Amino acid sequence: METSLPVAEKPRRPEWMKVRAPSADTRYFEVRSLLHGQRLHTICEEARCPNIAECWGRGTATFQILGDTCTRACRYCYVNSGRPESPPDPLEPMRLAHAAAQMGLRHVVVTSVDRDDLPDKGAGHYAATIRALKSKLPDASIEVLTPDFLGHEEEALAIVLGARPEVFNHNIETVRRLHRRMRGAKASYDKALGLLRRAKEVAAYTVLTKSGIIVGLGETNDEVVDTMRDLRQNGVDVVTIGQYLQPSAKHAKIDRWVHPDEFRWFREQGEALGFGSVFSGPLVRSSYRADEQVHAAETGLGAVAY
Repeated sequence: METSLPVAEKPRRPEWMKVRAPSADTRYFEVRSLLHGQRLHTICEEARCPNIAECWGRGTATFQILGDTCTRACRYCYVNSGRPESPPDPLEPMRLAHAAAQMGLRHVVVTSVDRDDLPDKGAGHYAATIRALKSKLPDASIEVLTPDFLGHEEEALAIVLGARPEVFNHNIETVRRLHRRMRGAKASYDKALGLLRRAKEVAAYTVLTKSGIIVGLGETNDEVVDTMRDLRQNGVDVVTIGQYLQPSAKHAKIDRWVHPDEFRWFREQGEALGFGSVFSGPLVRSSYRADEQVHAAETGLGAVAY
């Protein structure tokens, strides 16, 4: 098995991390025009996702609700952080559902910034968005990638899951040893696991649960497997594993370029642990080909490496 590459002072991406620019013969510019026209945010743009050309080119996107300003400041995340200037836009769920319908989505992924400033931490806005999507796209499946709803976990879970999304996703992000350093004092590794476990217990239906890990922050491969084991022991069905990319000089430095062979090894370990689906690869992100992740878990196709 090939092992990780060290990172120089000014890291250059290895060949396996290089992506194509947007192409005029795909749906990229159509999707961009639609999203901007509806005044919608996407995590694709806000977090500088390397897969934006591919995903928008396929006609898919991951919607980001509750504004563009996060009340947290995780060391690996490019999303703008600070104090949000306005309350949630009550018309956003309708605009989002309209855009999803125009895009012809059969699986819709919705995430958000953290909104610690709101009494319900944004749970009600999630529920309104799910309801709008179900009204506009009754045959589509809906995946929510939520924050931790700090201090209001039980109430928020009841509100969000009361709207019956098919997939509940909350990213663990990194291993236990690095969690507090990367996510800040408010975040908790054990509470993240607890949120995922409670989602299945709170839901009055069968909900698929999912979580994601980014590597290259200073963890070891064995710690990644330990984290997968923790997720599986808390009932998580789907796990994604991808390479961290430093979005700016102010963010945490890349510790290593994880080799594709190591990602395949993660996939094998995930299979052995019993996940319904493992998407593991350098460019994999939590919402990368999310429809395929769900299909793999539901049909028993199992792990996939990219």
